[in-house]
Amino acid sequence: MDVEVLDRVLLVGAGVLLVTIVAVRLTGRFGLPSLLIYLGIGLVLGESGPGHIHFSDAQVAHALGFGALVIILTEGGLTTRWHEVRPVLPLGVVLATVGVAMSTTVVACVAHYLLGFDWQLAVLLGAVTSPTDAAAVFSVLRRVAVRPRLRGALEAESGLNDAPTVLLVTLVSSGGIGDEGILRFAGLVAYELVVGALFGFVIGWASVGALRRVALGSAGLYPLAVLSLAIISYAGGSVLLHVSGFAAVYVTSLVLGRAELPHRIATRSFVDGIAWLAQIGLFIMLGLLASPGRIGWDDALIALVIGIAVTVVGRFAAVALSAAPFRLPWSEQTFIAWAGLRGAVPIVLATIPLAAGVPQADRVFDVVFVLVFLFTLLQGPSLPWLARRLKVLDENATVEVDIDVAPLESLGADMLQVHVPSESRLAGVEIAELRLPPGVSVSLIIRDDRAFVPDRRTVLRAADSLLVVAPSPLRDQTERRLRAVSRAGRLAGWFGERGREQN
Repeated sequence: MDVEVLDRVLLVGAGVLLVTIVAVRLTGRFGLPSLLIYLGIGLVLGESGPGHIHFSDAQVAHALGFGALVIILTEGGLTTRWHEVRPVLPLGVVLATVGVAMSTTVVACVAHYLLGFDWQLAVLLGAVTSPTDAAAVFSVLRRVAVRPRLRGALEAESGLNDAPTVLLVTLVSSGGIGDEGILRFAGLVAYELVVGALFGFVIGWASVGALRRVALGSAGLYPLAVLSLAIISYAGGSVLLHVSGFAAVYVTSLVLGRAELPHRIATRSFVDGIAWLAQIGLFIMLGLLASPGRIGWDDALIALVIGIAVTVVGRFAAVALSAAPFRLPWSEQTFIAWAGLRGAVPIVLATIPLAAGVPQADRVFDVVFVLVFLFTLLQGPSLPWLARRLKVLDENATVEVDIDVAPLESLGADMLQVHVPSESRLAGVEIAELRLPPGVSVSLIIRDDRAFVPDRRTVLRAADSLLVVAPSPLRDQTERRLRAVSRAGRLAGWFGERGREQN
């Protein structure tokens, strides 16, 4: 590739990236997952569109797709609120295993008995369409203030259901599912999930200890270190222990996300940007791999039938079965069932039989592509309305104050970077009324692009940025006090608010 061609590639690539960034704002306004725009861009750039880019390497798509999912799961784990996931983790695990099995069975029966597919293709259709997609779930649910346990269950499910479905699709594609048997397959799933999660926890725990003790040379190195450790968790679990790397990377990211690490906000922002880049590249690549000219009306009709089977019948049956031991109200079950969004994961899973050369695998890919496009368009915008109708919105949603940490190693202290959100009750509070621990000081306030040193009577305002210096042993206590005042005001302690981190 000569320099001129490279310059053209960079020009087109940067232009496409800017278009996709603008698309995020447009789709967010209508409650649509932005994947629809990205898939559309891929179709336009593909061989059947004006771009005329030919891409048909399913093995490359499979490999790049898995790499993108690792980054997406890393971002999801880092930003997941642990206090929401922990109480409903058992429900999330059941949805990711028993629920996927139920949905796969329903769709496979519909595909075989109603549509005439042989059992291999029928099971493949059921397996690739049953899991929910982490990117779609995270992006949509974080704009809908539903009850924490609903959001936690859906996020835990989408973070964990990749493991059993990847194993199932791989075995079915290779023809080895019959040799394994149901009990052996269930044992493999349990082993991959449990050992993968344990491995991820160990890597996360060790990483937290290391990052707290090692002072890196630049603040920008912390996000790189966190992302590298998460990827090591995935690759190490897959290569060394032959367990689910997806379960490992999600658990590692959960542990890292809830830890008091230096430069947490910068880390999350960096990984969030990389995850957006991974999503954009993934969906555009999948759009390039699809061929609209190959998709006929019969494939669209099959996609509609399979979509109804998996979204209405299979998903609702899976949620009812999984939620039975937890006694969830019907309204919450209904929302969980309808909010099981499908995005990149089913399409990426459909590349496994395509790469393995399974007969008619291209038809499975086309059906799944159309299904994801149609039903994401249907489900995404309807979630806010459905949450209001079912009365599952969180009426006690609180505003969290953003606190970042920069270590001052030579002084044995930490500098806390605090931003006051517009809805925070820190606004209107005097510095003295914060009642921070002795030895902790608010050193600087940045307001309207002007920095000044406050005194005890300075009143905080919305959108202020504060630099707070705290001795390292008092950092946690200082953070809790700032969060408590942000939620409950200057009399936070009288109202029982202790500022425990909701993470």
